[in-house]
Amino acid sequence: MMVRMHDRDWVALGAQIKEWGKVLGFDAVGIAGSDLGEAEAGLAAWLAAGCHGEMDYMASHGTKRARPAELVPGTRSVIVARMNYLPQTTDAEDDALHAQLSRYALGRDYHKVLRSRLQKLADRIEAEIGRFGYRVFTDSAPVMEVELAKRAGLGWRGKHTLLLSREAGSWFFLGEILIDLPLPPDAPTAEHCGTCRACLDACPTGAIVAPYRVDARRCISYLTIELKGSIPPELRPLIGNRVYGCDDCQLCCPWNREAPQTREDDFAVRHGLDRATLIELFAWSPAEFEAKLAGSAIRRIGYERWLRNLAVGLGNAATTPEVLAALEARRGDASALVREHVEWALARHQGPLTNGREGSAHHSLHEPG
Repeated sequence: MMVRMHDRDWVALGAQIKEWGKVLGFDAVGIAGSDLGEAEAGLAAWLAAGCHGEMDYMASHGTKRARPAELVPGTRSVIVARMNYLPQTTDAEDDALHAQLSRYALGRDYHKVLRSRLQKLADRIEAEIGRFGYRVFTDSAPVMEVELAKRAGLGWRGKHTLLLSREAGSWFFLGEILIDLPLPPDAPTAEHCGTCRACLDACPTGAIVAPYRVDARRCISYLTIELKGSIPPELRPLIGNRVYGCDDCQLCCPWNREAPQTREDDFAVRHGLDRATLIELFAWSPAEFEAKLAGSAIRRIGYERWLRNLAVGLGNAATTPEVLAALEARRGDASALVREHVEWALARHQGPLTNGREGSAHHSLHEPG
């Protein structure tokens, strides 16, 4: 039975939805309208400048990304949910042989976790009011997640372009339910970045080209996750030991100093990935890669790009017999992409005492791009 609009107290339903969301494990739930007209021009300019790199999907959906009602006809409101993911880690960030992986990827794939919870929230709403039109999304469709979350009162857009919350910093995932119900939107929160530019100064590759603007083509997360081919040689030394994503702009953010750890067991560190070394990960066979990263977001980049990233990390590590042996073992890899990055890494270690590196290929990670 379809919902009869005049029979429903939409304010009360919105409040109920937020409570149901918290029961399901979300740390915050807000409601946004579907009009993103003010953000559409900024998105168009960013795409026109080519800042999306090879992420063609960012442009391929035309106006749908900024117009939820074109993506899901009939959309009148958007439920936005936030779930903290910061796990307890034991990593050693100053060790150049340590493999740095973004904290969001240390546990189970967030897509599965959030999508399941969002579906349960939609089911709960349907149980209360009857059938209604909706679609669930978790970083899986042309949806302007940060803009919607900002309009839903869950935080403000930081200068690194991520959503920031006074209560949770930026260590959280976002998910949405596009619905055909006229729920009243929440009021946006005030912005609290002020004159701080810590994230701009901390970015290893200078990818945050201006406040609130990231050039993905320089971003380590893009280079190690989205980019399918060869990593530009001039950027490889700046990547350091970051082999899947980069958290630097979040680690330096003052709003993350007191950010809470996740309550979700699914986001706990798996297979000791917070302690793994570049050498041990580089030695994984295809079968080990599939087995140990089953259910992980990392698995989506595939074995070849995994080795590519690790080769770059080893090229930036200190020159030791163990590092050289690991690279030599992959010199004849079946993948031309892997071989190219292995050769680059080995070249980085040639003549370490005569090239000014004093036996180390580890350049300053904050070297200007």
